[in-house]
Amino acid sequence: MANDNRKVLAGIDGSSISNAVADYAAWIASRVNAPLKLLHNLEHREPVMVADLSGNIGFGSREHLLEELTELEAKRSKIMLEQGKLLLSNATDRVSAFGVSDILACQRHGSLTETLVELEEEIRVLVLGIRGEDHAEQPGRLGNHLETVLRSLHRPILVVNGEFETPQRIMLAYDGSQAACRALELLTSSPLFTGMVCHLVYVGDDVEKGREILQKGENALAGADIEVVQANLHGIPDQELLAYQQQHGIQMQVMGSFGHSRWREMLLGSFTLKMLGQARVPLLLLR
Repeated sequence: MANDNRKVLAGIDGSSISNAVADYAAWIASRVNAPLKLLHNLEHREPVMVADLSGNIGFGSREHLLEELTELEAKRSKIMLEQGKLLLSNATDRVSAFGVSDILACQRHGSLTETLVELEEEIRVLVLGIRGEDHAEQPGRLGNHLETVLRSLHRPILVVNGEFETPQRIMLAYDGSQAACRALELLTSSPLFTGMVCHLVYVGDDVEKGREILQKGENALAGADIEVVQANLHGIPDQELLAYQQQHGIQMQVMGSFGHSRWREMLLGSFTLKMLGQARVPLLLLR
């Protein structure tokens, strides 16, 4: 996250977690001195077909019904547009409290993934809720578009899953892989993590290998204003990391995402999705 003109982009919708998304995005923007863009995306929905509602009524009635449905669809679109404007207005007021002055609010139409891919070049960090408005009351379930967005974009993405808390203790799941090293580079180069405590955590059966990997990671962080705590754990990775988060009051996790092939993930499951489904703190994911 070197200093540039790219923006912190926050996905705003009507979900209960939307306020926390705005808060985390504003916190990041203020820490790295970047512009903040609030995005409300309107998904296209298929209109209800007349045949689904009309049954065997006459042609004239079907034609009248089509006109009514067209009017209803136009009214619904207008209401959704106005609702989005209100959400963006409230979010703008909210993020201003973090001292962010360079704020842009916008609405887009179409697929969320397609919208974000189009905007990718201007994104510095993307902040999204773990689930959208449609699944707000379904804990443990990921949003419909989340995995597709994570796989499509090559930008740091913060996935928010709870109320905002200013992070002071973060955890980096570090195994020496390319994805983990990219996360480590982010810690050393970004002002976002200045002054924090970073728990560098390795999970594996080889104690000596873990010790070597962790020491290399700590050495790489030597030049950053970050206090490092090493943890060499053994067991099932996602379970150990989740338990460590809870035991040590970790407030944010940083990790590389989707580090294995799709074929291996089909056989063994995606570690990234497991962590997203179980974690109780926001995850900053890098590819």
